[in-house]
Amino acid sequence: MGGTSEVSMRDETPPALLRPSILDPLFAPVRGLPGVGAKMAPMIERLLGTPERPARIVDLLFHLPQGGIAQKLVGSVGEAPVGEPVTVGVTVSLHRPAGTGPGKRPHRVLVEDETGDITLVFFGMPAARVEKMLPLGSHRYVTGRIDLWDGSRQMVHPSRIVDAEGLAALPSVEPVYGATEGLTSRAIGKLAVAALERLPVLPEWQDPAWLQQNWLPPFADALRAEHRPEEAPKAPTLGANGVAIPPPATPSRKRLAYDELLASQLALALMRARSRRKPGRVNAGDGRLSARIEAGLPFALTGAQTRAVAEIRGDLASDKRMLRLLQGDVGSGKTAVALLAMASACEAGRQAALMAPTEILARQHFERLKPLAGALRLRLMTGRDRAAERRATLTDLAAGEIDILVGTHALFQDSVVFSDLGLAVVDEQHRFGVHQRLALGAKGAAVDILVMTATPIPRTLALTCFGDMDVSILDEKPAGRQPIRTLTVPTERIDEVVAGLHRALQGGERVYWICPLVAESEFVDLAAAEERFEDLKQHFGAEVGLIHGQMPGADKDAAMARFAAGETRILVSTTVVEVGVDVPEATIMVIEHAERFGLAQLHQLRGRVGRGSKASSCLLLYRGPLGQVSKARLEMMRESEDGFRIAEADLRLRGEGEVLGTRQSGVAAFRLARLESDGALLEVARDDARLIVERDPALRTERGQALRVLLYLFERDAAIRLLGAG
Repeated sequence: MGGTSEVSMRDETPPALLRPSILDPLFAPVRGLPGVGAKMAPMIERLLGTPERPARIVDLLFHLPQGGIAQKLVGSVGEAPVGEPVTVGVTVSLHRPAGTGPGKRPHRVLVEDETGDITLVFFGMPAARVEKMLPLGSHRYVTGRIDLWDGSRQMVHPSRIVDAEGLAALPSVEPVYGATEGLTSRAIGKLAVAALERLPVLPEWQDPAWLQQNWLPPFADALRAEHRPEEAPKAPTLGANGVAIPPPATPSRKRLAYDELLASQLALALMRARSRRKPGRVNAGDGRLSARIEAGLPFALTGAQTRAVAEIRGDLASDKRMLRLLQGDVGSGKTAVALLAMASACEAGRQAALMAPTEILARQHFERLKPLAGALRLRLMTGRDRAAERRATLTDLAAGEIDILVGTHALFQDSVVFSDLGLAVVDEQHRFGVHQRLALGAKGAAVDILVMTATPIPRTLALTCFGDMDVSILDEKPAGRQPIRTLTVPTERIDEVVAGLHRALQGGERVYWICPLVAESEFVDLAAAEERFEDLKQHFGAEVGLIHGQMPGADKDAAMARFAAGETRILVSTTVVEVGVDVPEATIMVIEHAERFGLAQLHQLRGRVGRGSKASSCLLLYRGPLGQVSKARLEMMRESEDGFRIAEADLRLRGEGEVLGTRQSGVAAFRLARLESDGALLEVARDDARLIVERDPALRTERGQALRVLLYLFERDAAIRLLGAG
C-alpha cells in the first residue's frame, strides 16, 4: 500500500553495501549469540525470522516484552495471595514421586514455612531432576502462581526455583515475551540481554530540545529499559464500553515508538519530495466532455463530489504529477468522480485506465460507466477475454481507438500498450501492492494516478499508508439514500429470520445472506455458504442463488446477473460481495456469525444494501456468549453508519495490523509503535519529517547523517536510494 511498502522495496543494490557499518552488529544473525545451539536456532527463526531472511539481532531487540512479573518476595506462605504470581521462601519437607500406576501422575513436593505449606506439582519431569532442584531439608525460593485444590495450596510447575544466592541475582521484574512452542519467555529474555551487549553507540537522530521537553531517554537507554524493566507494567483499565484501555506508555516505549514513526514519515516525505520533482504533463482539457457527462448524470453531484472533482482537475491541470487518494464511504459516489476525472484526461487527447481488484467489480464498473460516458470510447479487458477479443482490444488500445480501458490486474501485463496513457485510476487500493500501482503508472509518460478506496481509513492509518498522497474525502451520501436499520439477533432465533424473509419476498424485496466460509470445516464451527444455500432452498426453492470465491468467474458473473435481474431473490454468498457490488433493489443484508467479522468488513457488507430509495435493514446474526471486543463491535454497528467513526473504533479494537486486511496489502504492522494509541506521536513525526525535508532535503547535515542511520535501522533505506536517484 501507499508509502509504507514502497519505502521498504529493494532494488538490485545489496543493502549490506549501503548500510552504515555502525549498524552491522544489529543486522548480524541471532544464531551467533551464545547459547543458541542447533536445537534453539530453528525456534528463533520461527519466532523472529522470515522465509526471505534469518532472524537478526535487531529483530530480537525490537521483540519487546508484552509485560512483566514483579519478583516481590512475600513474607510467608500464609500471606501469599491465591491466583497471583509470587515468590516465597520455603523448606523442602517431603517428596511424593509419580510412581508407576496408570494415568499421567505428577511428582509432588511438599514445601512449608511456619505459617503453612504448598504442594509443588511437576508433570512429566524425571524424579532425579526434581530431587536435585529441591533436596530434602533445603531452603529454596520458589516463584509461581498459588491455586487452591481441594482446599490445599498448590503451585503447578513453578516458573523459578533458586537458593539465596540465586535470589539476590534476580532482576526486580521478570519481563514476559511473546514466545513460541519450545522456546520460553525466559530463554528469549536471556538472549535479549546478550543482544543488548551488542548494541553499538549510535548518533542521536532526534532533536535534543524535543527529547528534553518530553523527558525521553536516548535510544539505547530506552531499549535497555524496555528489556530490563524496573517495575511491573500497570494493568489495562476497562472503559465504559467494556473495552480495555491500555495504560500510558512509559517514556522508553514512547521514545522507541517515535523513532519508528519518524523513520516511516521521513521515508514518505522523501518519496513525496522526489515524486514532486518528477516532470508531469498537463492532463486537463477544456471541460467540454466532462460538462456534457455531468449534465447527463441521473443525479446532482453532492458538495463533496464537486469539491473532489475540482481538486482532481487542479492536479490534472498542473505540470506536477498527481498522486491522490479518493476516500469515500460506501455509496458516496466515487465512480462518478472517477469518470469525470478520466473525461478530463481524454479531453487533453490522452487515455485513461480504471483498474479493479476482481472481475465482478471490473465488469460492474464497465456496465455502470457505459451509459454515463457519452462520446467516450470504453472497453473492458479481463483475464477471461477470448484470444480474438483480446487481440482486438490490444490493437485498438495501441492505436488510440480506446479512450478508457476498464480491467483487472490483466492491465499490468507487458502486452498491454497504451497509445498515450494520461490517468490511471486504481480502485480499492488496499487490494493491490504498491508495485502494481507503479507498474500501471509506468505504462505512459508522466501518468497521473488516482487511487480510490471505499474502506474508510482512520487519519493515523491514512498518514501511515498513504502519506505520499494528497487526499480527497467524500463524506456525504447522495440525496435520497435511506438510513439502514441494523439489528443484532442471536443464532437461536434464525427460524424467525427465515420467517421474516418469507414476508419480505412477498413484498418484492431482495436479500443478501452472508456466510464466513465456503465449506464446513470440522475444526471451526461456522455456517457454510453451501449448507446455508441448501437449507434456504428448502424454504424458497429456485429463488435462492449462491456465489463464492471458489466458483469459476463465469459462474460468479452469471449468479450475480440472475440476482441483479431479480431471477433469484436471495443471494447466499461469502464475502466476495463485500466490495463494490451494486444491486439497488437489494434491501436486506443478513450476516451470519457477525461476531467473526471485523468492523470495517461488517460496514462494507452492510453497504451493499441501502443503495436505492427503499428503506433497508441489516441483521447481524451472532452466536453467544460474546467476548468484550465482539460485543463492542456489534454495538458500534447498531449505533452508527458513519464509516469514518467505525474505522476509528476498529483501529482501537483491533490495532493497525488487522484493520487493513491481509498481509499482501503491503503494509507491515509497526513493531514498536501502536497506531491505536500513538496517533498524537504520528502527527508530530509527520510535521518533523516535512520540516527535515524542507531544510535538509539530501540529509547532509549532522542530524541528516544521523537520520540516515535511523532509516537503515528501521529498514526504510529505499528512501535513501531515492536521494541519489534524483
